[in-house]
Amino acid sequence: MLAMMGNALLLALRELRRNVMRSILTMLGIIIGVAAVIILVTLGSGATRRVTEQIASLGSNLLMISPGKRMGPGQSSGAAPFKLADAEAIARDVPSLAAVAPVSSRSTTAIYANENWATSVTGTTEQYFTLSNRRIHEGREFTASETRLGSAVCVIGETVRNKLFGGQSPIGSRIRLQKLSCEVIGLLEAKGQNTMGQDQDDVIVVPLRTFQRRIAGNEDVSIIQVSAKDGASTERVKRDIGRLMRSRRHLSANQDDNFNVMDMKEIASMLSGTTQMMTMLLGAVAAVSLLVGGIGIMNIMLVSVTERTREIGTRLAIGALEREVLLQFLVEAVVLSSFGGLIGIVLALVSSSLLAGVLQVPFVFNAPIVMIGFAFSAAVGVAFGYVPARKAARLDPIEALRHE
Repeated sequence: MLAMMGNALLLALRELRRNVMRSILTMLGIIIGVAAVIILVTLGSGATRRVTEQIASLGSNLLMISPGKRMGPGQSSGAAPFKLADAEAIARDVPSLAAVAPVSSRSTTAIYANENWATSVTGTTEQYFTLSNRRIHEGREFTASETRLGSAVCVIGETVRNKLFGGQSPIGSRIRLQKLSCEVIGLLEAKGQNTMGQDQDDVIVVPLRTFQRRIAGNEDVSIIQVSAKDGASTERVKRDIGRLMRSRRHLSANQDDNFNVMDMKEIASMLSGTTQMMTMLLGAVAAVSLLVGGIGIMNIMLVSVTERTREIGTRLAIGALEREVLLQFLVEAVVLSSFGGLIGIVLALVSSSLLAGVLQVPFVFNAPIVMIGFAFSAAVGVAFGYVPARKAARLDPIEALRHE
């Protein structure tokens, strides 16, 4: 059996060398199909890892409390905004908390000398920097006393620095935000874009009281960010916050919550699940080209059977068995598809590495999908090569020898 397989393989390789260009064009469908599947799955895995890493970079055990049913500022669904007293009550009455930071944001224009830049200004407390994992690259954070007094100081992101100051140090300079003139005391470390494509460095952070008095003109708080202590149960913290906020917002037992407590782990899981589903769908679409490649192999093999009818007839007439002819053509189809699979794998890995750099996502080598891609390409050769091989094996030797 091994000798018969070896002989069939040698005959298959000889036939492929005889028609090199036709063999390459036949493999093209398999190459494209395998490469497309591996590239999409690899980039999808990289995107999923990037989402997880970026959510983790926001801080550990982070919870976001927002008015209304949905997440995010401005999405209150008619619910009353929070006040600073709500954040103070959470910090005072909910156990196992590491930090609490009320946050409000608004779009504004920052002006320095002859330069101006449309950005967003965030009012919060000094705990925001620790809670959101924002480190200072140059200068310092504002202090608790500056937060309490509503001092005219600010910390800016890298994008704002580049737009207003170019390559110069902004520390000690004064910028204008609407009617507020504030001193730049700190520059945040660059973070780049988040999972939603938003520039995390295009921000100016000021003390919350400064924001409320000099920019917003009200005492509203859009979001309260909470960080649980290491080892604390975030589910328990969520329940404690829920009970406290229902009491403070005077909700009766039969009324639904008019606020939302979202664990960042839930957001990470949701976003990761979305990227994984999109990866699977795109991979399934790309896999269709493997079927197209299989049809191409079947077509070429049928043509090959017709061209080699006299050769097949001669082999059968001198004693070759039907299974030997069947095996010969089946091996040819498998060799074609397997070579196409190997070329597709190499092309996919090189392309994925380059595209991962362009898209700024990690390159994640997925060994199982590479093995599946190769196995599927070989299976396509078996599936679509069987019909032509069976046709060749069942030829009548006499009729085959008469074929012109």
